[in-house]
Amino acid sequence: MAIRRKSTKSPPILSHEFVVQNHADIVSCVAMVFLLGLMFEITAKAAIIFVTLQYNVTLPATEQATESASLYYYGIKDLATVFFYMLVAIIIHAIIQEYMLDKINRRMHFSKTKHSKFNESGQLSTFYLFSCIWGTYILVTENYISDPTILWRAYPHNLMTFQVKFFYILQLAYWFHAFPELYFQKTKKEDIPRQLVYIGLYLFHIAGAYLLNLNHLGLVLLVLHYFVEFLFHISRLFYFSDEKYQKGFSLWAVLFVFGRLLTLILSVLTVGFGLARAENQKLDFSTGNFNVLAVRIAVLASICITQAFMMWKFINFQLRRWREHSTFQAPAVKKKPAVAKGRSSRKGTENGVNGTVTSNGADSPRNRKEKSS
Repeated sequence: MAIRRKSTKSPPILSHEFVVQNHADIVSCVAMVFLLGLMFEITAKAAIIFVTLQYNVTLPATEQATESASLYYYGIKDLATVFFYMLVAIIIHAIIQEYMLDKINRRMHFSKTKHSKFNESGQLSTFYLFSCIWGTYILVTENYISDPTILWRAYPHNLMTFQVKFFYILQLAYWFHAFPELYFQKTKKEDIPRQLVYIGLYLFHIAGAYLLNLNHLGLVLLVLHYFVEFLFHISRLFYFSDEKYQKGFSLWAVLFVFGRLLTLILSVLTVGFGLARAENQKLDFSTGNFNVLAVRIAVLASICITQAFMMWKFINFQLRRWREHSTFQAPAVKKKPAVAKGRSSRKGTENGVNGTVTSNGADSPRNRKEKSS
């Protein structure tokens, strides 16, 4: 009687795409719980805190404004709204990854390093483009461009329109969603510190502008910064498809420096001059007035340090890129050894070009074997 041997094969390992999709399905179910909660009277009051914006105030019509306006201010319940839209950002991230980026990766056959960088640039370029278009629309409709004094006039800007508050909620939700994505995307351990630094910088500055009622200045600086970053990541996407493409990086380098200078000018003009000359310079938490000397110095210091850090990283990147380019264009030329006539000179020509030994030269294992024989 034949005895069946127990199979020693290990269970199949789940693919990365399946793991990511599985997490996206779980997050989708959690988000649906909040949406279904709106359908029942018992849970509607709790679910509405997560789905809709809170703390709205209706201003009556006046002589200047013929219609009543619904404005918003911030509060502790905004954390629940940020949490819900963080789940939405995870779902959208998975959709873009599965139906766009993964299909391109299969066609291009990228290496592991290029694969992760391509996914990063693909996700960020989509987000930056969306934020730039939406932010520019807000700047135009709210007359931020036609009247720059609105950046500091009538401070504190504790009341926001629906689209301004929703913009900030989605910004915070997106950058908070980047933390679980480090696990979902199986980010390498050596890349995690770099990711945590720039995620933390985004959250620090966006939350600072939101909580200190500097949402006008923060919106302008975000649109400016996102446009420059979008150009970098879209140029990197083109570079992965064609490594000869370098024009986008040259344009990005110019706009990056210009963006840093413009950020400093707008920050100093708004905080250092506009708010410094305001009449009301008393700390008042009830009205959201933080226009005091200590806060202004802290705001300017954080912006200047961040811009200096970015410039330092940019200069190091450009120097490393210049060294690699110069090494590629002008390789080191070795002296051509003196060879005898006849067979030895022909062999030296086959081994290298202009005196440099190639992988098929005399140092190859095959030639060493022939010599020993």
